[in-house]
Amino acid sequence: MPGLKPYAALLLALVATAASARDSLGVFEGWGAFRDDRPPRCFAIAQPLRRSSAAWKPFASIAFWPTIGARNQLHIRLSHERGQDAPVVLSIGDRRFALVAGRVDAWAPDARTDAAIVAAMRNGGTLRVTSRGKNGGSFTDSYRLRGAATAIDAAALGCGRRRR
Repeated sequence: MPGLKPYAALLLALVATAASARDSLGVFEGWGAFRDDRPPRCFAIAQPLRRSSAAWKPFASIAFWPTIGARNQLHIRLSHERGQDAPVVLSIGDRRFALVAGRVDAWAPDARTDAAIVAAMRNGGTLRVTSRGKNGGSFTDSYRLRGAATAIDAAALGCGRRRR
């Protein structure tokens, strides 16, 4: 599958920057699944379609933390620094979710929203995260969802076999 090589290289480069990533659970289309030992967690992760000029690498991830019983936790690293009080909205098809955000990161406000986002990801084609940047202009980070469900399942299985 020649189209997978660029995605695999990008995902491996992204995860290499997170020094804690230990074990690859697989690369599925544009999404990868990984397991860390310290702290114990598994996650599915992807980079946005458009490259960012930010000093950090933007991503979307869904994590599982077996020691605290947390599952399907969304984490978005934005491609731009968010403007003060600018809302961050995640959209998949006609579904919209308001996220809680810091300067460059965003999360679902609760476990119920995490679960709804993951359910929408399983049936959607593109995930979009929109906000207004520090400079006042709006921005959108887009992610293809092809392979996301498989990567999320691989991450869930990767941590499901771990002792709590």
